[in-house]
Amino acid sequence: MEFIKNKLFYFGIIAGLLWTSFGVLLLIYFLSDAAINESISFLHQQRRLGGVVSLAALINLPIFFIALRTNKVPFAAGIVVISLVTVLLIALLKINV
Repeated sequence: MEFIKNKLFYFGIIAGLLWTSFGVLLLIYFLSDAAINESISFLHQQRRLGGVVSLAALINLPIFFIALRTNKVPFAAGIVVISLVTVLLIALLKINV
């Protein structure tokens, strides 16, 4: 648990969050003709926003392996933490309206 004190851990959390958000926006931008905010509300109404978020979260997988390859374990741990938070978000989106 010593990696929590490392600033690379927090950089990993921020990077994972930013890359997942970028992936969601990129998917919605290229796959929808409507505005982004309208597309997000439409996907939420159709109960498909969780699927888009899970596809966008796949961007974190190569980042995780690159961090492990370059021996940046705290950064990779931050990616894992944000991936677990994303899983909880997807579960909430799938369970709730």
